[in-house]
Amino acid sequence: MKKILFLFCFLLVATACCFAQDDWKLRSDKDGIKSYSRKTGDSKINAIKLEADFATSLSGIVTVIVDVSKYDEWIYNSKNTRLLKQVSPTELYYYAEIRFPWPTSNRDFVSHVTISQNPQSKTVTINATNVTGWEPIKKNLVRIENSVGKWIITPVGKNHVSVLYELQVDPGGDLPVLLINSFSSTGMVATFKNLRRRLERTDLAPGALPYIKE
Repeated sequence: MKKILFLFCFLLVATACCFAQDDWKLRSDKDGIKSYSRKTGDSKINAIKLEADFATSLSGIVTVIVDVSKYDEWIYNSKNTRLLKQVSPTELYYYAEIRFPWPTSNRDFVSHVTISQNPQSKTVTINATNVTGWEPIKKNLVRIENSVGKWIITPVGKNHVSVLYELQVDPGGDLPVLLINSFSSTGMVATFKNLRRRLERTDLAPGALPYIKE
């Protein structure tokens, strides 16, 4: 009887945890882009998730995502992005400054990016986590200390991929929570729209990547 009671309690807790971890709320579903948000722990700042399909190959979208020198052309409010170190074809560090609405200060951060691929499913995962110590603090900019982003890119047909992106970021400083949540959600949807337009440009079509299996 005790074993049955223990098993019941364990399953109840496990089920509750699973639901808590996936408690996403749909915020918008427009132009083929779904945007979600959810609370995380005690933070008042929402985590963001986006889902969309893109007509491109795995190499095509990975090439765009890891080319940090072009971020200012498609990432929402990106102002100044530059590569700091290319450790390998699948690992890099970059610096970025993001424009924030007046009268708040712009933000900046350094991110560590790693790329991996599941050999069976061919799903590509790109992790981007902020790091410290790579770039001095700049006057009139607020340094973002906590930011974690993840791209999960799954092939769903020839030259067609399904993309899931998750972001948890604390922009720092004294900003209203409503402004932060609105800015994050609006910014990521705009970024996805820009990414789609960029991938549709035939003059920017990239070749195959040696470390990506199509």
